[in-house]
Amino acid sequence: MARKLDIIQSTFVPLNMENVDTDQIIPARFLKATTRDGFGKNLFRDWRYSNDDEAQPKTDFVLNHTQYTGKILVAAKNFGCGSSREHAAWAIADYGFSVVVSSFFADIFKNNALNNGLLPVTVTEAFLQKIFAQTNTETITVNLQQQTITIDATGEQEIFEINGYKKTCLLNGYDDIDYLLSIKEDIVNYENNLV
Repeated sequence: MARKLDIIQSTFVPLNMENVDTDQIIPARFLKATTRDGFGKNLFRDWRYSNDDEAQPKTDFVLNHTQYTGKILVAAKNFGCGSSREHAAWAIADYGFSVVVSSFFADIFKNNALNNGLLPVTVTEAFLQKIFAQTNTETITVNLQQQTITIDATGEQEIFEINGYKKTCLLNGYDDIDYLLSIKEDIVNYENNLV
């Protein structure tokens, strides 16, 4: 079972860069692991460190600033473009993010995120810019049940769309197999009524 998501209220990490592709999220040289664990340490690796040396963090990259923390990553439009690697969603979740907010997600990344317990929230470009205008101490509240995202300091809110099946899975911490097991009795009853 994956982690359950419902209401996430948190400060956010602003990544105000457009067209962030999956190779930037998790470089290909780190895709050798056979489990989902440990990918977070290599999230945005080439942007975080000089010469791949963890002892030399790049001071101008947002994840290297201790004042930027939280469970919500806010990115500019066209996040997750490029290759279809599922590892990008693994790395973001393993780093500690529960939600990624953007005005546009690549379809494959969005599906990979939903399949791995990471909530992609699509907002309008205008609302995204309002989030970026907040300070690093302000919080955002994402309410999956209500499908709303709120800038807590101003009360401004938008509704976001999500597939009903994926919403059920995220609220309950289900992957596809967990979901089928949760309705096992319904399946058995249906099969019994066929004869």
